[in-house]
Amino acid sequence: MTVTTVPTVLTARALLLDMDGTLVNSDAVVERIWRRWAERHGLEGDEVMKVAHGRQGHATMALLLPDRPMEQNHADNARMLAEETADVDGVVPIAGAGRFLESLRGLPHALVTSADVALSTARMAAAGLELPEIRITAECVGASKPDPEGFLKGAAELGVDPAQCVVFEDSAAGIAAGRSAGMRVVGVGARADFHDPDVVVRDLTQVRAEPTTDGGIRLYVG
Repeated sequence: MTVTTVPTVLTARALLLDMDGTLVNSDAVVERIWRRWAERHGLEGDEVMKVAHGRQGHATMALLLPDRPMEQNHADNARMLAEETADVDGVVPIAGAGRFLESLRGLPHALVTSADVALSTARMAAAGLELPEIRITAECVGASKPDPEGFLKGAAELGVDPAQCVVFEDSAAGIAAGRSAGMRVVGVGARADFHDPDVVVRDLTQVRAEPTTDGGIRLYVG
């Protein structure tokens, strides 16, 4: 993994934070549930996991089962969301996430996640993390990451120009969504390293946020 070794300073008017893989390590649950789904549908688990991270479930299913009607994908996704919400075994915070979120109190930021309200609430609670006041969840958008809709809605909710936002993401779909929204991207963790974010950190212990005198945010990365 190529992490940022030279300290980098970024300035922004707002931060948009993914959840799974960025604030919360939910890989154990995601692997359990999606590998069971893959087995039920006669698919190779490793191939499913290559596309499952970062997307809404129905969007993943549409990629993997292109001939299946979308209403079936949505129904299947609803069942899987219920399973994921009930299963928080192994859900833990990404290192540094709690301190990082505390440092953002009073600063413009939002959660932008492919999870729905119930799942994001359950996972953040299981990880012992405080939910940001502004949250863009699956219910808020018509298109899943890598579509930029979620990040653009987050910027609009905060009243900030997309070009003045910095996204924190771990997945290919999420990084692509941030770039499509015209935002800079801080990649978090090993997955992010393969998808060319602006900078990459091992975890959130390598990031520090401070307010600027003009109401913005200064990020020290690396």
